[in-house]
Amino acid sequence: MEKIEPFGEGFVLALAPEFVLVIGLFTLMIVPNLGDAKFRIPMTQVRIPWFLGGKRGKLDSDPRLPGLFATAFFSLAFVLTAMSFVNGMNRIQIVSGDNVMLQVDEFSRMFELIFFGALALASAASVNRIPATSRNDRSASGLYNNRRQVDFYVLLITSGLGMAVVALAQDLFLLFIGLELASFSTYVLVAFLKESKEGTEAGMKYFIVGSVASGVGLYGLSLLYLWSGSLQFSELATAFAENGMESLPLIALGMLLVGFGFKVSAAPFHFAAPDAYAGATAPVAGVLATASKAMGVLGLLRVLLVVASPEATDGAAVWLVALAVLSVVTMTWGNLAALGSTNPKRMLAYSSVAHAGYMMAAIAAIGALNWETDHVDLSNDAALVVVTALIFHLTVLVCFKLGAFLVLSLLESEKGGHTLESLGGLAKRDPFLAVAMFIFMMSLAGVPPLSGFVSKLLVIMGIVKVALLDVTVNSDLSLADLHWVWYLALAMVINSAISVFYYLRVGLVMYFHEPEEGREGPLPAGGPVRLAILACLVTTVFFGVGAGQLIALAESAANALVGAW
Repeated sequence: MEKIEPFGEGFVLALAPEFVLVIGLFTLMIVPNLGDAKFRIPMTQVRIPWFLGGKRGKLDSDPRLPGLFATAFFSLAFVLTAMSFVNGMNRIQIVSGDNVMLQVDEFSRMFELIFFGALALASAASVNRIPATSRNDRSASGLYNNRRQVDFYVLLITSGLGMAVVALAQDLFLLFIGLELASFSTYVLVAFLKESKEGTEAGMKYFIVGSVASGVGLYGLSLLYLWSGSLQFSELATAFAENGMESLPLIALGMLLVGFGFKVSAAPFHFAAPDAYAGATAPVAGVLATASKAMGVLGLLRVLLVVASPEATDGAAVWLVALAVLSVVTMTWGNLAALGSTNPKRMLAYSSVAHAGYMMAAIAAIGALNWETDHVDLSNDAALVVVTALIFHLTVLVCFKLGAFLVLSLLESEKGGHTLESLGGLAKRDPFLAVAMFIFMMSLAGVPPLSGFVSKLLVIMGIVKVALLDVTVNSDLSLADLHWVWYLALAMVINSAISVFYYLRVGLVMYFHEPEEGREGPLPAGGPVRLAILACLVTTVFFGVGAGQLIALAESAANALVGAW
């Protein structure tokens, strides 16, 4: 393990992907504002060019430029993060005095791959989506309208930086700062199309509910600091091991779970999610359903399985029992609500709620395993399997969930995508999009051999392994003696079967319904968004039939977390 002081030797190299995003942020602020402006030296007629302002050229006034820049910087950050695995990775800690602030390891880098990959795809898909005037319009109003492109991608990059901080944080306050940095950006992104009533309403609802959840979480964080005198994960874990049964830390933990419950769209904190997904642009909704959800799951893993480990205290395990019950309610509520939804984005939002339930079930199984078993080696092996499955699921979710939203993005460009009927006849209008959407739906339903099937299978098998642990040890195969988490796996299977109905309904509309009146022609070209859809389609299939390499990466990331217990 290597320890580095901030801005010490190796600091920039350790945080290279994050610095790429910082450079991208400043590039977006400067380059689109370049012009032929000149500064006159006082009391002279000498004018010196300083380039910021004035008349723009054809290149820097192109409204597509910020999107291309943002996509390039997200892609570069993704590549640098992936290279960490290729070149071998040593655990690096960024320390300030005796406090560990950030930690670079396989676990944090794997989540950064999820964040940067999702944001890169959403950025590429938005290049032709944000309203803009013609690039030949050099009027003040035209240029002002095109500056909105910069605002959108600045918010995307800021959100990416916040997510990176959450992945690397080893201090609860720093984790909360990263969470809020990403959250505030997404609040604005949801309401970015302020001209539409749906966008404004969605942004307000999402902001109000999110602010309340964040406020409750922040109050819980302050109570934890009041109780322990520190917000370092290691010191909080020690404090929970010694005094975790006290009422103050348990109340504080419950308040923190409110904040993270909102981020993962867990019931009953999910009410703003369907409106936010429906009112936001489809690429932004896709980011909320994938990267933002992964950020919330990351927070739950840190808080429930590292800080308040049930292995250390029975008091903290009370929350894991509640989490198990909440997971079943969440997955069932999400799937039943999706059955009656006629808006594709709202349907995918409720589907996202159901997936949150699946992931919460996995977290509850890991916690219950550490809490109730005395077989430490077997416990760690089973926990490694479940965490690996959870990381794999979050990774491939970017492929097919975000891919589905990107298909809807093309329909939105012709003012469609808000009803199932707008998907009618898509197989005739654009066969590629219809095939892609159908594969994404089948992967979400968990149909083999797609990556969605592998991810659900791994999660269910991991939970079943936990349930069979004590039975295996005691050589007793009685069903009555199975661990109670077995019922979480059963609930996942039942809910996955329910979800097949509304996913298949999308295919039925695309292939057997006629197009809506006035929508018989081909869809807009949209080169960047189609490339993003193709990337999602290829990875959805590839990680289903050839999942070995990704599972190995997820296992190394899980081992970095589980091995630290």
